[in-house]
Amino acid sequence: MNNLLSLDFTVNGKSETFTFKPDASLLTVLRDNGRTEVHNGCETGDCGSCVVILNGKTVNSCMVLAASAKGGDILTVKALGDIYNPHPIQRAFAESGAVQCGFCTPGQVLSTYALLLENPDPDVEQIKKALDGNICRCTGYKKIIEAVLMAGRLMREADNG
Repeated sequence: MNNLLSLDFTVNGKSETFTFKPDASLLTVLRDNGRTEVHNGCETGDCGSCVVILNGKTVNSCMVLAASAKGGDILTVKALGDIYNPHPIQRAFAESGAVQCGFCTPGQVLSTYALLLENPDPDVEQIKKALDGNICRCTGYKKIIEAVLMAGRLMREADNG
């Protein structure tokens, strides 16, 4: 008997069908299908390395059953930009020194993206709240907060012309 599900998703704007076990997490399904930018850190929802944006909301993909995301719109950090054409958030993280080992960076960047879409000019406390749950073991958080402030400024400048 075939115990696999085959469900449709939209990942970074592209329709895809994934086949997986009914108890598979969204993290596992994404990684098993080549989305290695979604990092596997703790598998308990504590570190934020696996953050994706699902239907407009940041989620720890390790805590979401893939089947429950059926038909969902999933955004990973690769949708924002790459080394040749970085998103202002990615640029700000690099320029401010908020990236060291890079393991937490995709989750930090996506959490920042979600914050800045909702609030283009957050203060430090709002940034801390938005990034709560994204653990960085390398930088401390000073440079990450500086990166978010810079990213907000860059995005506001881009919107204003």
